[in-house]
Amino acid sequence: MSDLLAVFGVNWKLLLVQAFNFGFLLVLLWYFLYTPVLRLIDERRKKISEGVKNAEDAAKALAASAGEGKEIIGKASREAEGIVASARTRADNKKSELLREAESQANALLADATARAEETKRQALKQSEKEIAQAAMLAAEKILRGKSA
Repeated sequence: MSDLLAVFGVNWKLLLVQAFNFGFLLVLLWYFLYTPVLRLIDERRKKISEGVKNAEDAAKALAASAGEGKEIIGKASREAEGIVASARTRADNKKSELLREAESQANALLADATARAEETKRQALKQSEKEIAQAAMLAAEKILRGKSA
């Protein structure tokens, strides 16, 4: 076997040293380069999967918050409609109350005006009666004076 190696020009001692160097270099590269690179790749893979999971969670949270937002807006809209309806009801009640007050004031003013007109009419009739009585007395006096003269 050594003749065969010698024929091809292979130095077995040098080959053994080179194999040992290659093995040593392989172990060093495996320990200091390949393992840390694999660890970095695994860490990156974990970070990427966490990022994807966080993005999916954020998308779900966004969808849930959008649904909540729509629900809150709907609730606020219904409350606003209720408030507007309540305000309209109160406005109608206040309008009716004001109309009743205005009617009662108008009726009171009309009654007062009617009473004043009646009083003025009575006073005018009394005054007319006095004037008619005075005119009758003057006419009677003239008649009596005309007869006595």
